[in-house]
Amino acid sequence: MGRNLWSRGRVRSLACPRADDPGAEPVNGDAFRVRHIDLETTDIDGDAGDTASLSIFWWKDLPLGMRASLPDELPYSRAHLRQFAAEFSAAQLAARSTSLGAPLRATYWGWPKSALSLAAALDARDLIDSLDQLATASSASAQDISVVICTRDRGPALARCLSSIAKQRSAPGEVVVVDNSRDGNARSVCMQFPEVRYIHETRPGLSVARTAGVRASRHGIIAFTDDDVEVHAGWTAEIARVFAERDVEALTGLVLPARLDTLAQRRFQFDMGGFGTTFVPLVFDQRFFEETRPNGAHVWKIGAGANMAFRRSAFDRVGLFDERLGAGAAGCSEDSELWYRLLATGGACLYEPRAVVFHHHRSDWPGLRRQMRAYMKGHVAALVVQYDNFGDRGNIIRIWIKLPAYFLRTFLRTLFDGPPGRIGILAAEVEGWLAGLQFLLRFGWRKRRALPRQNLVEERAR
Repeated sequence: MGRNLWSRGRVRSLACPRADDPGAEPVNGDAFRVRHIDLETTDIDGDAGDTASLSIFWWKDLPLGMRASLPDELPYSRAHLRQFAAEFSAAQLAARSTSLGAPLRATYWGWPKSALSLAAALDARDLIDSLDQLATASSASAQDISVVICTRDRGPALARCLSSIAKQRSAPGEVVVVDNSRDGNARSVCMQFPEVRYIHETRPGLSVARTAGVRASRHGIIAFTDDDVEVHAGWTAEIARVFAERDVEALTGLVLPARLDTLAQRRFQFDMGGFGTTFVPLVFDQRFFEETRPNGAHVWKIGAGANMAFRRSAFDRVGLFDERLGAGAAGCSEDSELWYRLLATGGACLYEPRAVVFHHHRSDWPGLRRQMRAYMKGHVAALVVQYDNFGDRGNIIRIWIKLPAYFLRTFLRTLFDGPPGRIGILAAEVEGWLAGLQFLLRFGWRKRRALPRQNLVEERAR
């Protein structure tokens, strides 16, 4: 099986940088430490400590998977590390080996359709060499990428984000910051980074800001991240590799938690699923769209707006972000509604977890509740928009049947065996759903579209 997988090195801590956050709850005994473990150089878990941890496993720069463990489950034994490596290797080889049908297509729930068995992975010849090849860092030039960051009144977070972008292995062609604040307070932050182009967009709304970023950008690929994010050093290079090798219009990537110190951060990550936990590439195409369309196409499973990129031609084909949606407007889902338009008209999106970012989740409980309310309100608004654009009744079915059923299931499950605080999050989601129903009756609002419906219908028919 090639050279021994577990004969070299020790756990090396790759925890992402932490910045002061005056709004955070105090770190407490229940905090989870985010650990990054490179299995390529590890045979002993010497960095476990006495704190519960979310361990994220890598093979060099290739993210493999993660495990949450309590203190009494740590440190991981050598046998556990071997098992983790074999399990993760099986998934990666199945998902990335063209001889096994890679890239995999997403199923109804947004998961891979097939996987290599653990036994097959353990018996695979030259497993280590295969992993080494898969984990080869991208050397693609990112000069055709415009990075767009939209920000509003979060100067320290923006500075942290820009610092991470300045450390890219392959520098992007440009970095555009769109300041959506009233007084342009991000200008002073941007002046610290000479490579940044600053734009002040006074009209409120994330979709408005993102559209301004698209219009101001100069290159063929437009990558978006948020001001509460730090990007991996290989982020732009991996985005460039995907668009050089794959015929897709859109890309999303892996969003990992930067820290899990507070209860709110842990609830969002563990109870709400964070921004996804899939570590293998997936294609979201017509098959996925048609399979999920009867119940409202599951486009929110494609990824997160904190880590996405598009070919400029995608905007030319289906239009820009819908300014009725997103933070500062209906609440959210401006990203997933655009993915819906792409898939509904024959396009495809690739989820590639090699493109990694680290997200700083809301640290306080009121902030998390506001976030979940906005997410659900925006989700309902996007379902209305999608129905109006394409007439797909699954969107209405989801509003009136699927979402209430989800609320009931969650309530019953939480009532008997739920974590503390989950009822409060559920209440915020129900509030958001109720607030979102208003958009069904706002007929003037419903007539404003990112692209005329006739254009979308004609594009779909091609």
